[in-house]
Amino acid sequence: MEMKIAQKMALAALALSGAAFAQTKAPEPDYTLSYNIGVVTDYRYRGISQTAKEPALQGGVDFAHKSGFYVGTWASTIKWIKDSSIPGGPGAKGPVEIDIYGGYKGSINDALSYDVGGLQYWYAGNTYKNITGTNANTFELYGALTYSVATLKYSHSVTDLFGTPDSKGSGYLDLSAAFDVGNGFSVTPHVGWQRIRHYTTYMDYSLTGAKDFGEGLSVSLAVVGTNWKSHVGFPYTLPGSGDKDLGKVGLVAGIKKTF
Repeated sequence: MEMKIAQKMALAALALSGAAFAQTKAPEPDYTLSYNIGVVTDYRYRGISQTAKEPALQGGVDFAHKSGFYVGTWASTIKWIKDSSIPGGPGAKGPVEIDIYGGYKGSINDALSYDVGGLQYWYAGNTYKNITGTNANTFELYGALTYSVATLKYSHSVTDLFGTPDSKGSGYLDLSAAFDVGNGFSVTPHVGWQRIRHYTTYMDYSLTGAKDFGEGLSVSLAVVGTNWKSHVGFPYTLPGSGDKDLGKVGLVAGIKKTF
């Protein structure tokens, strides 16, 4: 009998200690602030190289409130504006892309969530207007739905798209998935369709493998390409990058540190 009483008292003590632990659990912070910096062997955006297939330095800052609202900025070195200059013609400059974005993330149920917001692509000090008559700076609104591991996202330009004249109202639809394969490894397939209003459409695709080493350090290797050449009929080239097909399939390696 004394043994049973002792066992009951021990179980009660464990239950009380568990309740106390639950009551002292750290509350969710009001917000999180993170930073990241990295380098890639080629900055590809929607399948097209932004750096003439050369390395790029990248970094960003993100603020997320527990209510679901977030803002952030991200920057990368680029070459495409300078490389768009025609020899003997008007030149253009703009060595950096700065993205400024904000929005709201929420959940519909345990499996379905959404993300809506706006993104300003700002090419600091760019003179791309010298070439096309239209500034490269672009603003898009976006909306995304995520179910389990898959995300479907649509982005809509409310300005001309990256300096293409009369392209306001262009759209980009992309589908991606994120698979955790264990031991810090992940695989992310992606396919997207870019419609450049009054001009053309093309498809881009990628398959990215990544390894998270912990402490915010990760590396990635991706196969990235487009169907630009087969769909449009000629390769995606720029005067300053010679005969490089900037939309051709290629490998992109990267390393990033998040703080």
